[in-house]
Amino acid sequence: MKFFSQTELSKKVGWGEESGRRWIKMFEFYLPHTKKGNTKLYNQDSYKILLIIKTLSEKNFTSTQILEVFKERGLPKNDDELQQIINSKRTLNQIDSIIYESIPLPKEFIIPILNSLKNKRVCISSELNSKVAKQLELSDSQVSFTYPDSRESMFTSRMRAARYSLLKQEYIQEINKLTYQITNKGHKLLEESSEEIIEEINELEKVIDPFEIILENVEEIENELIEKLLEELKKAQWRRLETIVVELLTAMGYGDGQVTQRTNDGGLDGIIKEDKLGLDNIYVQAKRWENSVGRPDIMSFSGALDAKAARKGIFITTSNFTSGAEEYVERLESKKIILIGGKRLARLMIENNIGVNIKRNIAVKEIDFPYFEGE
Repeated sequence: MKFFSQTELSKKVGWGEESGRRWIKMFEFYLPHTKKGNTKLYNQDSYKILLIIKTLSEKNFTSTQILEVFKERGLPKNDDELQQIINSKRTLNQIDSIIYESIPLPKEFIIPILNSLKNKRVCISSELNSKVAKQLELSDSQVSFTYPDSRESMFTSRMRAARYSLLKQEYIQEINKLTYQITNKGHKLLEESSEEIIEEINELEKVIDPFEIILENVEEIENELIEKLLEELKKAQWRRLETIVVELLTAMGYGDGQVTQRTNDGGLDGIIKEDKLGLDNIYVQAKRWENSVGRPDIMSFSGALDAKAARKGIFITTSNFTSGAEEYVERLESKKIILIGGKRLARLMIENNIGVNIKRNIAVKEIDFPYFEGE
């Protein structure tokens, strides 16, 4: 098997070294690799996964959206599954693409923000946004444009990034929560020559909000934890795995759970009683597998549910499911079967504090402006 260094892999995919390094680091959890000394080496499977990531990126999926898709659905196993991902989300159509390209970058908001504040009047963020949008003659579509599944407009996000840079370099000051005023230094910048202003804006572009860095690092830490949890789950004794799964579903609020007796479980590993009388039960099967779980295994599980006259089942595996298995459960009408793959299982364990401990709580605080007001 041929291995590639990070630089070689980036070039093979068609990225520059710096861009490739950023994508590889962000998705390293999903990339098979080995170590030779302190150097990480990647194989052909890593290359194929990065091609998928690049394809989604070229379809205007952000890195965050790609990560969410992978967490929810796993890696696409073929071109059809990749196309399903592309079709399942609202990608940027031709009109959206025109709007997207027309929205100014954060650095293009710098001077409009200072101009909006140059009369030394204080301004809250929403008013400042309106003034800048008016200066730049942005349409309602440009101001309200969001990526698919995003709660915040791109305009608002880029305005926040520009404000942070100006605050950090003391061109503006925050005198109350989300209330800003220009400084003397900000006035002086407006009086500089065009060349000097451009030079300073380029410097401001390098200022990065540390909170964004924290979020990226938290994502990386969580991905490493998921990988370690999966390793432990795959090593766990089969009976222990069943207990863990029942504990997890109980912690998620699905009712009282119990592991079934091996001699009379009908191929089912656990039962979750949704009510105290057990009028509606959820049956569980857990498999510690390396290979993908296919349609025949899910059909067998479905048959076991029929034997119990059950309408609800959860099939959990430490690996993943084939497209055939997923299509089968989607077409079921008389019952509902939920499939939970390894990565989703690990993430649910983290969210519900099963098999993990809190290493340290970190609170990010901000100034309480009203505390300092009054006599």
